[in-house]
Amino acid sequence: MDASVFWTLFSIHVTEDPMERNKSSQKPAKKGADREARLKAALKANMGRRKAQAKARAASEGEAAENTENKR
Repeated sequence: MDASVFWTLFSIHVTEDPMERNKSSQKPAKKGADREARLKAALKANMGRRKAQAKARAASEGEAAENTENKR
């Protein structure tokens, strides 16, 4: 191993403050924020599905209406 590579790798460990390393590995600020993010994502996905269903339903009803008008 080249000496410069060794000192580069070693200096990273020496210059890091062990107390700062512990602070960065802590959990997020609040559990509520995680829950809110999950609920927001679930709501967005649900609204997307409902919108797609409504579009499909409107399209099929429109086709059904055209078919009944053409038969008359």
